[in-house]
Amino acid sequence: MHNKSGTAWREEMSLWAIPKEILDQAPESPWIHPPAMFQIPDQIEDSISHQRAREVISAGGSILDIGCGGGIAAFAVTPPAALVIGIDHQSEMLEMFSENAKVRGVTSQVFEGFWPQVAAQVPVADVAVAHHVMYNVQEVEDFLLAINAHAKKRVVLELPQRHPLSAATPLWKHFWGIDRPTGPTPIDLIEVLAELGIKANLELWDGQMRQETDLKMQAHYSRIRLCLPAEREGEVVEFLREQPREQIRNLATIWWDVK
Repeated sequence: MHNKSGTAWREEMSLWAIPKEILDQAPESPWIHPPAMFQIPDQIEDSISHQRAREVISAGGSILDIGCGGGIAAFAVTPPAALVIGIDHQSEMLEMFSENAKVRGVTSQVFEGFWPQVAAQVPVADVAVAHHVMYNVQEVEDFLLAINAHAKKRVVLELPQRHPLSAATPLWKHFWGIDRPTGPTPIDLIEVLAELGIKANLELWDGQMRQETDLKMQAHYSRIRLCLPAEREGEVVEFLREQPREQIRNLATIWWDVK
């Protein structure tokens, strides 16, 4: 289904497409998610998103983690949750998720694919979460209705207050001379939900930056995302060296109780 706010969301998202002439000459695919960045720390730092999920899960309860990566959102609430369900379209992420569950002595189920295409085969959980996924979603209404239908108690979404690719805006300007978009935002997502009849809560907060801490690794991934050839990686290193390093990221938690 489509609504007015959802259409606006799609239009804003489409502006993030890399111009065809740049993409056509890219030496490798710029759409990379290094699995190492999604591994979870031994001690998961608590956050508003984790608290909102934890406070409605009874001992032995379940959590569904969509776009789970290594499973930070799920394992932050075990216990009280005893069953974690992970969805991801990358099999190496699901292997990491399953291994993390085993290490913690937690029961896990995993499903490979994109949400909501795999929703029909996925069980309902007490709480359904999606952290840092929404800016990858075009068909936003379908995604939200399916996640709402898979939670018995609450849905918790976490996303940056600005599109995560915004951090690369200076790089695109320097290397390609192009301006990047600024939307959509968490407020836009609240409006999509309202049109679907879901009254959601929005909490804004600051968290620690999770990024490649090694300058050379950061330059490597940035160079690939910029569609530049390998011989220009040194230029990316030099540019990044001159940029201020952001330590804090501005985040948003959107949550609602399922009626």
